[in-house]
Amino acid sequence: MQNLSRRRVLSLGVALGLVGVTETGQAWAGPSLAGTGTGTGPEYVWDSAADPLMASMVDAGKVPSINSAWATWVNNNDPLPSGLPTDFAAYLQQVNQLPSWADMTKLRRAADFNRRRDLYLFMLYGLGSGIMSTVIPREARSVYWSAGGANMKDRAAKTFTFGYDLSQLDAYEPTGQFVVTANKTRVVHAAVRHLLPQSPQWAAVTDESIPISAADILVTFHSLGTYVRRKLLDWKVPFPAADQEAFLHSWQVALYLLGVPVEHIPQTWAAAEAQSAQVLTPILTPTTEGIALAEDLLGLTAEIDLGVTRGFLNEFVRYVLSNEVGDWLGLERDYVSAALIKTAWPAYILFHEGLSPIMPGTFYMVDQFVRALAMLFLNKGTSPTTTGITIPTGNRAAG
Repeated sequence: MQNLSRRRVLSLGVALGLVGVTETGQAWAGPSLAGTGTGTGPEYVWDSAADPLMASMVDAGKVPSINSAWATWVNNNDPLPSGLPTDFAAYLQQVNQLPSWADMTKLRRAADFNRRRDLYLFMLYGLGSGIMSTVIPREARSVYWSAGGANMKDRAAKTFTFGYDLSQLDAYEPTGQFVVTANKTRVVHAAVRHLLPQSPQWAAVTDESIPISAADILVTFHSLGTYVRRKLLDWKVPFPAADQEAFLHSWQVALYLLGVPVEHIPQTWAAAEAQSAQVLTPILTPTTEGIALAEDLLGLTAEIDLGVTRGFLNEFVRYVLSNEVGDWLGLERDYVSAALIKTAWPAYILFHEGLSPIMPGTFYMVDQFVRALAMLFLNKGTSPTTTGITIPTGNRAAG
């Protein structure tokens, strides 16, 4: 993305016959976990299990009692809480488990990789993927006009919960929390699919009739997992093939838990990169909603001491995404910081990874910056124990 403009990517996509493939209902680039990825395109797949259930829960006014009941349902081995509607509890009982093809050896290796590379991951998930989400039009508009868009600190905290729980050593173990977090997130998505089409503000700006399709979830995955892997490789952070395979498997299981059909989950990183080139890079563009969200997200960092100026923060966003994205979002330039980052970040990685015996003079400043961002992620805007995922009952009000 750094040196490839959207226009060039779009032209390349058209030349390769990739752009717009999903609009015809054809499968995305494969292979998938199912082997081929043929059938209905993921743009026309939502969640046949969760969607009708949550529509009935919302319309019957049962959401507040569900939110209250499942507040204490946190760990993967926790029993389902009492007080849930019978049909809702039956649904959770069915889906709250790992798929039969989940490989615990790979998942444990992924957990260890997350531990060893946590500073890079949290920084890239937060500053890279988080800001990239604001130039994914469908995602930005859905977030902005849903209930969570009115309180971005709370919305970011809930988003961080997903990434934080996925990154834990015991994420998929009985004592971990990610399986529960993923299933709560899936239910929230289903509720938003029912609620958001009722918003005239969202309907006026979207090109979808129903938000958060399987395609949209996969686009978000590529802005997270695929993007992070690519940046680690670009930065020459040691990333053995076994770690890469385990990292992908962790995301494959996560996508499954979010309700994405296996025929659309990429089987390999090559397939993931092909999907990303097909459906993520060409669609990146600014929106009114996305620009507002980006400023809200960057404003969250003002609440902690990053040890750097806002100009440095703006330039780091430009560095990890591109100047084009920075221009779209109106991030003011700081050319001194830009020059510093260009030399300081590669030197920081080399020393941090033990690949250079020379400590750069900027090491402590950069290290403080990265660790402060990681703490923002780890604290999820509040604290790891106080942020609960809740199901919305309405949309963002106009104005």
